[in-house]
Order: sequence, then C-alpha cells, then structure tokens
Amino acid sequence: MTRPPSSGRFDRRLVAPMVLGSVLNPVNSSMLAVALVPIGLALDAPPSETIWLVSALYLATAVGQPVVGRLVDLHGPRRLYLAGTALVGLAGILGALAPSLGVLVLARVLLGIGTCAAYPASMVLIRSESVRTGTDSPAGVLAALSVANQTVAVIGPTLGGLLIGLGGWRTIFIVNVPLAITCLVLGSLRLPRDEQLHRDADATRPRGLDVAGMVLFAVTLTALLLFLMEPAVTHWPLLLVIAVAGAGLVVRERRADDPFIDVRVLAGNGPLLATYVRQLLAFTVSYAFLYGFTQWLEQGRGLSATGAGLALLPMFVVAITVTSVFGRREQVRGKLLVGGALQVLACLGLLLLHDDSPLWLVVAVVVVVGVPQGLIGLANQTALYRQADPDRLGSSAGLLRTFMYLGAMLAAAANAAAFPDRADTAGLHGLAVVLTVVAVLLLLMSALDRSLGRRRPTGSSVPSTPATSPTREASHP
Repeated sequence: MTRPPSSGRFDRRLVAPMVLGSVLNPVNSSMLAVALVPIGLALDAPPSETIWLVSALYLATAVGQPVVGRLVDLHGPRRLYLAGTALVGLAGILGALAPSLGVLVLARVLLGIGTCAAYPASMVLIRSESVRTGTDSPAGVLAALSVANQTVAVIGPTLGGLLIGLGGWRTIFIVNVPLAITCLVLGSLRLPRDEQLHRDADATRPRGLDVAGMVLFAVTLTALLLFLMEPAVTHWPLLLVIAVAGAGLVVRERRADDPFIDVRVLAGNGPLLATYVRQLLAFTVSYAFLYGFTQWLEQGRGLSATGAGLALLPMFVVAITVTSVFGRREQVRGKLLVGGALQVLACLGLLLLHDDSPLWLVVAVVVVVGVPQGLIGLANQTALYRQADPDRLGSSAGLLRTFMYLGAMLAAAANAAAFPDRADTAGLHGLAVVLTVVAVLLLLMSALDRSLGRRRPTGSSVPSTPATSPTREASHP
C-alpha cells in the first residue's frame, strides 16, 4: 500500500481492516456464552469442564496481548496482523472439526493467541496517522474501535444463538474462517508496509526483544489466572510461583536496557495504572453479567440458546447507539461517571429478577446494562491513548486487554462460586451482591481521579521517573 501524502485527514482505508480484525477477539469471547450448554450436552462434559473453553481463550489472550503488542512496537503492525488473522482461520477449522473437548480447548487457545495482534496493531496505526496528519484528536476512529471491541461483544450471544439454531454449536467456530480470510485480504491490500510506516512516523524504535521478561511475565500471569480459575487452599503453591516470578519480573525489568514492561516509567504513570484497574473492575462486572446472566436466562428463566441471545439484543442496540452518539466527545471522566452509576443500577436490578419474572423486566435490566457497555470501554481506551508512552503504545494497549481478561477471569471465578451446580435465581442474587460492590468501587475510582480531565499533546511521552536512565529519556521525544 502506498501511503497518501499528509492531508490532515485519517486514511480511511485503514478503518475496515482495523475494525474487522479487532472484533475477532470479543466476538469469539461472547458467542460461546450461549454455546456452553449445547457443547456440554454434545460432548458429555459437565460445566466444570466446559468452563475451560472460556478460561483457555482468556488465559491465552491475557498473556499474549502485551507480548504481541510489544512485537508490534518492535516490528510494525502489518506482519503481526496478518499472522494473527491467519492463525484465527486455522483455529476456526480445528474447532469445527474437533472430536473431543480437549481439542476444542486447544482451538480456543489458538484463537486467543491469533486474536492478540489486531487491537495493538490498530492503536499503533492510529498513533502513526496522528503523527502523519498532525491531528491530536482521533476521537472518531477510537470510537469506531470501541464500537468494534465493546459492543460487538454484546451482539456475540445473539449471533451465537442464531448460528447454533441454524447449524449447531460448531458453526461458532466455522464463522472464523470467512472472517479471517476477509481480514487477510483487507490487511494485505490496505495496511502500510512496516518499513514505510516507520519512515512516516519518524520513530526511533528499539530493536531488542526482552525474552526473559516475557517469560517471567507469562509465568506470573499464568499462575495468577490458574489460581483465579479455582481458588483453593490446596492451590497455595501457585501463590508462591506468583510471588517468585513476579519479583523476578520486576528485578529483571528494572535492570534491562530495553525492558518488555518498563516498570520504572509505568510505576511513575499513576493515571495509566488507574486506567488498568478501572478496566479490570469494569470487565469483572461486564463478563460476569455476560456469562452468568446468560446461563441464568437458559437454566433459571428457561429460555433456549436462541431465545437467550435474542433477549440480550437490546443491550447491543443501546451500546452501539451510546457509543455512536458520544464517541466523538473527548471527555473521559463524564463517560466513566455515567457508565459507572448505571452499572451499579444494573447490578441492583439483578436482585429484582426471579424464575417467573416478566420478560419486560428482564429486557429493562438488559437495556440499562447497554449504556455502561458503550461508555466505559470507550472512556478507558481514550484514556490509555492519552496516557501511554507513544513508543510503547502497542504493549500498553495489550496490557489494557490483559486487565480486561483478568476481570473476565475474576468473573469466571465469581460465576463458578455463584452457580456450583446450575444457574438458579439464588445464585444470581448472590452474584449481584458481589458485582454491586465491584461496580461501586469503579464509580468511586472514576469520581476521585482528577487526572482524567487532563490531556497530553500528540507526540509527547509520559513523564519519566527519576530512576529512568538518560538513554531511555532521550528515546522519548
């Protein structure tokens, strides 16, 4: 692709591959919500085993996102985007043909790894376009990504329910094949070659690959996620692994010339750390609702997979409407406050539901959830774009996804505790109490964080901490 001369406008040809590539992860996460029961019946697997289909993708994605994001920072977005989407297509074929639950779990792992590239690649491309055009406010493009990454997650259950109704649960894997092929074609035709991108951005990019840091990060996070999946006293050795590997990661990254995660700069960037925590809290609620509430619709309320998916459709409509209306507005704090307050209200609304609740009440709760679904992810994404070190935007965006999936893993643990045997109303009410506490914490964080109103000019870096070396300071304009 030959890049257009600087015209002050974002290259719109990039939007389609960026958006389509970024939906691969959320659509695969959410379609499975209505497929767990049919898959369990087909493969004679109990919920304690089918939950690995959820956890496997989360684990692979949480570990892989910042690793692949760092590779995007180092080697450019195009080749990582193409390799990732090709892997998604192969994983879709494997899942469609899987003869057992074990092979299906492997397919989900490959899906998780394959979908890691598109989001950090998109953020780096947005950054490059901002530098090329001199535009400080790519709010419209960020809003388009938010629609793709936040609201597509909502339509996933509806799409999954329709696909299962048409051709069985294997169709939710088959659909990845045409999606991946489309991404490969669009990516090949429209994404700039990495060498050209580097020249356009006039960036001084590091060339080292901190393999030791990546391994320590992967070990720490994997042990943490495995513990969250089944927290128990018998699994205390995992806590020791977390402590040792985590300490080793900090020591290694403080000494490395070109660290995988620059802990010195990150530790001095309080606003970015707060954004990561908000992401974790928001998606703990979001994913607990997505999977827990959906299972209750099927087992507690008695809806079919298709019916449950259709019941969630108003959430998608509200979320995409909210994002479209407010996406171009730069304000972050206001979105978080409104979204956080309505998320609290939605969690309290779960306490009103019973097995015989009228459908209008179920839909009312779903509608309320749609508003924070459209606002909170958009706000955190915009905050990260402002707060992250431009030279590490890919890995920083990957870490945002990591915290999202840490929230998803906490949600999976909460759902497992609330529904040990089946998704009944008593379990839903217990889950609602926990989620209300988490939602209140998110609202308080957003209300108390005064840094959310400040903006950082395009091209500037986060302030370096006193511990940052002169060499590293010089590499950040």
